[in-house]
Amino acid sequence: MTRLLSRKGSTLAALFLTSFGLGTPVMAQKLLIFMDLHQTDHLKAYGVAYWALQQGIDVEWLLNYRGGSFLMDYHPSIERECRLRGVAFSLVGAREVTEIYATIEANNMERILLEKAPKIAVYTPPNKEVWDDAVTLALTYAEVPYTTVWDPEVLAGALEEYDWLHLHHEDFTGQYGKFYASYRNAAWYQEEVQRNEETARRLGFRKVSELKKAVARAIKQYVVQGGFLFAMCSATDTIDIALAAEGVDIVPAVFDGDPPDPDCQARLDFTKTFAFTNFTLILDPMVYEFSDIDIPPNYAPVLRGPEADYFTLFEFSAKYDPVPTMLTQDHTHVIKGFLGQTTGFRRDKIKKSVVILGEAEGTDQVKYIHGNVGQGTFTFLGGHDPEDYQHFVYDPPTQLSLHKNSPGYRLILNNILFPAARKKERKT
Repeated sequence: MTRLLSRKGSTLAALFLTSFGLGTPVMAQKLLIFMDLHQTDHLKAYGVAYWALQQGIDVEWLLNYRGGSFLMDYHPSIERECRLRGVAFSLVGAREVTEIYATIEANNMERILLEKAPKIAVYTPPNKEVWDDAVTLALTYAEVPYTTVWDPEVLAGALEEYDWLHLHHEDFTGQYGKFYASYRNAAWYQEEVQRNEETARRLGFRKVSELKKAVARAIKQYVVQGGFLFAMCSATDTIDIALAAEGVDIVPAVFDGDPPDPDCQARLDFTKTFAFTNFTLILDPMVYEFSDIDIPPNYAPVLRGPEADYFTLFEFSAKYDPVPTMLTQDHTHVIKGFLGQTTGFRRDKIKKSVVILGEAEGTDQVKYIHGNVGQGTFTFLGGHDPEDYQHFVYDPPTQLSLHKNSPGYRLILNNILFPAARKKERKT
């Protein structure tokens, strides 16, 4: 029998030894996608975790462990996906898994079970705009599938089919992004006005502003019934302005042919909003700003500049506050700032019930917030593109292959996995 082992026997013996930690694991019990500074592609790592969920494989999100790592049962197919996508990983045996769990138990860390790939919708017009959406860039780069919806689908109740909805550079007030001063003669702006007016008429609305307010209310109802909403840039404040202005005309005549109600400011109902309160409208159509929620105003000079502009993430208790911990997983707590039509939120305009996730220390600017409405949640992130400090109309899209370890883009992708967590672990 000893002779029969020969080369084949020695190979089997080597495999046996390596599986017990004496070499590279071959039949590992678990696959660990670490998310600290050693990860080669943080953004595609989220895509692998999402892909595993699609295959019916549960994923453990190890909050605060090595930057918010992912642990799952080993399958050759997952290893293949990691290699194809350039995602770094480790194969870990039972003893190593026990050590990881012990580390998590003894520190400000937690294990969150992800069970189902969320169905994702992105609210975006049917035609390509002249700016880019950081979330669709992130989803595409991470290879996470999504469906686009627009006003007709939202008002027809299509959001019920989705777990997660994204809004980006949208204007729910019906003022076409307040691009009037700079771009009213541009072909793309005129086409946008025409498209929105036709859509409003087709759906039975007299004005675009009335259509957009109805869409805002439908989105809020989606959240109340258990949906997850993630918004960036101007979608964050304009949806709240639209909700507060139900039944009130706040739109200047250049946009809809008649002036706003003279007492429109006094008639705002802040109880209807997601996040903001006691804000003051900016009614001048020549000013590229909707209200005083935004800070700093984008029509003023940028005072800090990209080198000095950053914000910090709060550190939460992973065991007692798993939701904000999930949303702030990153390999650094200091994130580069980035501008947008809505860059950040003035602290005194945020409702007391809202959780602050990230702020520019020493200023009144809050960058990242989260809250509950009914059975669902909303998360708002100020700014337009985490890797393009001051993104302009007509600028080319950001190439995420050059920013595969972007801490700012990780905040976006944290949000797509949040709905996959067990319901009992999503409660705040």
